[in-house]
Formats: sequence, C-alpha cells, structure tokens
Amino acid sequence: MNFILHIWRQENPQDAGGFKTYTLDNVAADSSFLEMLDQLNEQLIQAGETAIVFDYDCREGICGACSLVINGYVHGKQQRTTTCQLYMREYADEKELWIEPWRASAFPVVQDLTVDRTAFDRIIQAGGFVEVSTGSAPEANTLLVDKHSADEAFNSATCIGCGACVAVCPNASASLFVAAKVGHLSYLPQGAITAKDRALKMTRAMFKEGFGVCSNHRHCQTQCPKSISVSNIALMNKLLSWS
Repeated sequence: MNFILHIWRQENPQDAGGFKTYTLDNVAADSSFLEMLDQLNEQLIQAGETAIVFDYDCREGICGACSLVINGYVHGKQQRTTTCQLYMREYADEKELWIEPWRASAFPVVQDLTVDRTAFDRIIQAGGFVEVSTGSAPEANTLLVDKHSADEAFNSATCIGCGACVAVCPNASASLFVAAKVGHLSYLPQGAITAKDRALKMTRAMFKEGFGVCSNHRHCQTQCPKSISVSNIALMNKLLSWS
C-alpha cells in the first residue's frame, strides 16, 4: 500500500510547527501504525533528513504513550484501541493520513508528535494515592469488598492515563482521567476514608494545570481506549458536593 502522510513537525515547544507531507510506498497491510512510522523514519534517515519524534513504549495497548491524532480521531478511528494496536490494513481505503499530537495547552508539544503529559503526574501526586500505616501487610480477608465495588474499582483502574479524553474534549478537560483515579480508590475500603478530600485535591490540581471543565459532551468515554465510563465523573462530582 502507498500513502501520502501529512505529519506535524515542530522542532521545540517555542516553534510554531506545521504539517509536512511525505510519500511512503510499499507499506505492508499487516504493519502496525507505529511500524509504518518506523518505516518512514528509516526512509528519512537514509535520505539524510531528521527522523520524526513520536512516543511509544509497550506497543501492547497498556502504557498509553502512543498518543496520536489520526485523521481527526484520537488513537485512530477504531474504538477501544490505542495507536500501537492499529494496523495499516484498517486504512486501506484512506490514501492520505493526517497525523498530529494531542491538542491541549496543558499538554505542550515537546517535539513533533510528542507532548509533555507530566501534568497528569502532578495531579496524581496531589491525591491519587492511599495513605496506610507502614508495617506488615494485613491479612487480605480482613478487608471485605463487595462484588459491585470490586468490579467498579477494577473498571476505573483500567485507565492507562494516555490523555485521549483530554485530546478529544472541546474544553480539554481531564475530568475523566481524574474521576477514574478518584473512583478507583473510592470504591476500596482503604481509599473510601479520604475519598472527599482526594476528589477535592485532585480537581484543584487539574484546574491549576490548565485543563478545562467538563461540559458533558461524553466524547471522552467514546474515544477512551479502555471505555472508562463517565459515571466516574458523576461519582467525583457527588464527592465534591459533599466536601
């Protein structure tokens, strides 16, 4: 397969950046999207040009590093899929691809397709943890967790912190990410004790980082590769109303 690729190139955070067009031929249908970018980089390096900078790590849909917007869709057009899980056969009917980084002021571009998502780390540092006494681990069976709470905690914990919810939100809100972390811990006995305080600290940190407010478009749930439910946002808002 042959493609015309329009890729965002930006030398550094201060650079205005812009799309640059490349032609890539003989792309195997079974290549992953990131393997296609690897192929393009090999072509650029052989031509003496600068390789395109993009993020990845696990290439298994676990780490969330492969943060790309492809033809207007975060992580591509497939649902419940990260960019690294896309295959070029899924774009057999699209000969031109527009590839760009996440778009949010809280996610400044570092270079090309790579953005700085350390704002998420600072939100977690503000309250995304459980405080427990140090010492020997208690017997697991002494902390009873009902089936519903266990299932809801697990569903919320599947968030990989990729930032797709921010990239797709008209307000660049991180509400779904924050709510998933708040919900995950609030359903567990260890985290329920400080649930209201956690929700308050993390939402304050979210706004301090420059993320917008949730306006219930629900694009975040639709585009989330793990289908994190917006019901977590409802839970977080309930906790905030009690604070």
